[in-house]
Amino acid sequence: MATEIRVPTLGESVTEATVATWFKKPGDSVAVDEMLCELETDKVTVEVPSPAAGTLGEIIASEGETVGVDALLATLTEGEGAAPAPKAAPEAKAAPTPKSNGSDGGGQSIDVMVPTLGESVTEATVAIWFKGVGEAVAQDEMLCELETDKVSVEVPSPASGVLQKILANEGETVEAGGKLAVMTGGAGAAAAPEPAAPAESAPSPAATGKDIENAPSANKMMKEANLSSDAVTGTGRDGRIMKEDVQRALASPQQQAATSAPAAPAQAPRAPVAAEDAAREERVKMTRLRQTIARRLKDAQNTAAMLTTYNEVDMSATMAIRKEYKELFEKKHGVKLGFMSFFTKACCHALKEVPEVNAEIDGTDIVYKNFVHMGVAVGTPTGLVVPVVRDADQMSFANIEKRIAELGLRARDGKLSMAEMQGGTFTLSNGGVYGSLMSSPILNPPQSGILGMHKIQERPMVINGEIVIRPMMYLALSYDHRIVDGKGAVTFLVRVKEALEDPRRLLMDL
Repeated sequence: MATEIRVPTLGESVTEATVATWFKKPGDSVAVDEMLCELETDKVTVEVPSPAAGTLGEIIASEGETVGVDALLATLTEGEGAAPAPKAAPEAKAAPTPKSNGSDGGGQSIDVMVPTLGESVTEATVAIWFKGVGEAVAQDEMLCELETDKVSVEVPSPASGVLQKILANEGETVEAGGKLAVMTGGAGAAAAPEPAAPAESAPSPAATGKDIENAPSANKMMKEANLSSDAVTGTGRDGRIMKEDVQRALASPQQQAATSAPAAPAQAPRAPVAAEDAAREERVKMTRLRQTIARRLKDAQNTAAMLTTYNEVDMSATMAIRKEYKELFEKKHGVKLGFMSFFTKACCHALKEVPEVNAEIDGTDIVYKNFVHMGVAVGTPTGLVVPVVRDADQMSFANIEKRIAELGLRARDGKLSMAEMQGGTFTLSNGGVYGSLMSSPILNPPQSGILGMHKIQERPMVINGEIVIRPMMYLALSYDHRIVDGKGAVTFLVRVKEALEDPRRLLMDL
């Protein structure tokens, strides 16, 4: 029996991935759950296991190709009796199937459904149809684009065929799992190479003065580039302007000259490189994770009114209590007593007094969180990730240390799930482990606060009129000034400082 290997669900707002590595090649024998390939998304790396024992057949998506959710990766032949049942080819000829559409001479009727839109997203708006009724489409060719309040989702064709009926027009709202259109597959559909003719006559509706709605992504790009639609030639249906048309127009020499002044700050050209230096350079494509990190960090600066306030803390008391109890703590709980549990507890304590630091902005509303999901920034070989310790305010020191250790190990091994990196309300970033003495951390949207920890360094301090040496650490709180005032930010840092300089305050909720 032939089995299809498809792209698994990739997580919230993740609609595509890149095939990074195939561990098997066609003809290789594989066992159940043996890893076939590895996919790389802009957030995590996903391994695709074999659903059954058998022999790997054809690889559809090669290394380096971009694939969407549920796209076909490869075929697998189970056991030795699988040869008689190659479903993919015969289905194109299987005219006498249920749901046949008489108008197509017996082709199979296929429903085009709204895909999974992501966590907490239940509906979307049909932004644009790339195909019209009667047009032939190939499998995985894009039929339409849906827009949600978080991302744009492209809907690929589930099979080769002809688009028979559009059930949700542009501008209409559809629910997750709803029906978008009906298409006819099978032999009748394959014999319909008609897209060329409509493409040739596409400009005619424009010539008659018919109003054509461009792709939303194209309108947005033209607005940002201050580019008139008259300067762009549309190649979409009925002459509508697509995102790719705008990109081509912006790349033309004439348009580059016209827009050189405003475009320079957005993407500064690379400085000229001498030939002898170019030969010694190495160009490596950014991973999706690195691209996402870059985009999100820049978005945080562009969106929030970010400000950083500083303080310093004498770590003497925390270090003393840790030294006194670390052996007993490890013996009883099976995990080392580190500084992260102290900082987590201190922040949870301070967030109760200054709740706006634990809040987020949603439009014109402020959403206050009556819980603390603590994000802990972790550096990995592939980039920075922020796993989340959920309900940290209700956890003990031991449970916090165990959870942070577990998440840190999974992060370094690239095994974090999407759920483990979502829902954080506040973040801790410990640059001190790399020797950082002081820095300004960048917010992790949509959170309104992030605390930067730094290196503990002995410095001379004046205590009661005497100069003494104390282990000091600089603390930096970056916050969104739109909802957190300076008074709240300073109060938060002072409460964290007081809790660390006298950990007994945590026990007494002072």
